[in-house]
Amino acid sequence: MSVAAAGTATGVVGLVLLAAPAGADEAPPTLPEVSAEALVQSVLTSDVPALSGTVKVSSDLGLPVPGLPTGDEAVRVYTDGQGKARISMDQGRGEKTVIADGATTWLWNSADRSVVKYDSAAEHRADRSTEEKLADPAAVSLEFITAMRADSTVSVDGTAKVADRPAYQLVLTPKPTERTLLREVRIAVDSETRLPLRLEVLANGSAEPALSVGFTEFATGAQDAGLFTFTPPAGAKVTDGNAEAREHQPTEQQKKDFLATINPKVVGEGWDTVLVGTVPADLLKAEVSGKDADGRKAAGTPLDLLKQFGKPVSGPFGTGFVITTKVGTALVAEDGRVAVGAVPQQVLVDALGQK
Repeated sequence: MSVAAAGTATGVVGLVLLAAPAGADEAPPTLPEVSAEALVQSVLTSDVPALSGTVKVSSDLGLPVPGLPTGDEAVRVYTDGQGKARISMDQGRGEKTVIADGATTWLWNSADRSVVKYDSAAEHRADRSTEEKLADPAAVSLEFITAMRADSTVSVDGTAKVADRPAYQLVLTPKPTERTLLREVRIAVDSETRLPLRLEVLANGSAEPALSVGFTEFATGAQDAGLFTFTPPAGAKVTDGNAEAREHQPTEQQKKDFLATINPKVVGEGWDTVLVGTVPADLLKAEVSGKDADGRKAAGTPLDLLKQFGKPVSGPFGTGFVITTKVGTALVAEDGRVAVGAVPQQVLVDALGQK
């Protein structure tokens, strides 16, 4: 498995990687029968039409993860079906809006009246927020299906109504040989467009999704062209995002040095894929500042945070700390070795033994 595919598998942890289900008294829609393989193929080959909708993202991982929504954050999305898109999300005192007009991507923050301009498509930006990445249930679902299909039992588990649209319930379940904390991933597939409308990640021992991304409103059809154009408001501060990216872009030698330092490695495949690497010892002990859970300023080292949120552990790898959520585990040895995956602690211990 490639590092990119491993990132998809373990991304369910770190994102460490919704519409409400049909009511109990509402009969599921009646749709023509379809095999799991045919449904997967139709999803993989579907085209995104012009559409508008509202996406809700929620998570209940059992531990706060920076940047990952914990409530029912709503994101409004629009696309013309030809590569132009608009994403809007509320952020505290204002709204953050991303407009991709096909040649330029604009980031507008109404709270501080700032604009960042990129002369490239939004998907090529490296600084996309978690909300932006999760604002496209179809893309999240397609990436997961592509990476995990070979190691899953794939089935169609009836139908559901999502965003008031009839949908098939595509389910990916880990094969019996997979060692993972995840029970299944459910993807609601629109019966007409074959676009994934909702993705839910369910962990072992939990009835409610640990992570859910999906549409609460969804409508296809031509969109107002004005949605995909943007002119910076008078007085707004405009920053050249491409110039900033080039300024902070590491050299090829710096990239090689960094990779040599962290030495990333993929152990295993499928649902029990583990990503291992090394955090430089000086970085683990470096003083960093930020905010605590109550929004107050806080300072300390990464090791201080590990002591606060993690549980001390020891084993063949030495000593360290383990952080466990409903969907994954991270183990950090005091010598800087790190292992993370949607797996039980012992799988990480075994993976560090191969580091």
